[in-house]
Amino acid sequence: MKQRPKLSRQLLLEDPQRTSDGAGGYTETWVALGTVWADVNPLAGRMAGDGLSLQKYRITLRAAPEGFASRPRPDQRFRDGSRVFRIDAVTEADPDGRYLTCFAAEEVSG
Repeated sequence: MKQRPKLSRQLLLEDPQRTSDGAGGYTETWVALGTVWADVNPLAGRMAGDGLSLQKYRITLRAAPEGFASRPRPDQRFRDGSRVFRIDAVTEADPDGRYLTCFAAEEVSG
């Protein structure tokens, strides 16, 4: 039997909001949608160039139904203080659909 994830890390789920800048473009701001408790596990990392490293993570949290604001999407991100985890993909973590796995990346300047 698979062990349940330890949801011991508090993350803020954020959604991008675009606003017209009046010159044909837009500005992007991030709006907090709420807090989730998660299990954050590092995966492979690599150098991204220009002194940046890209660290991948598997982030597991309680599931929320499709369409709910509390269900993460790939265009969103998690924030932990000054750290930002860009969500690349979201999938169900277990056959019963009780947990979600988010594959995310964090850019770190070196």
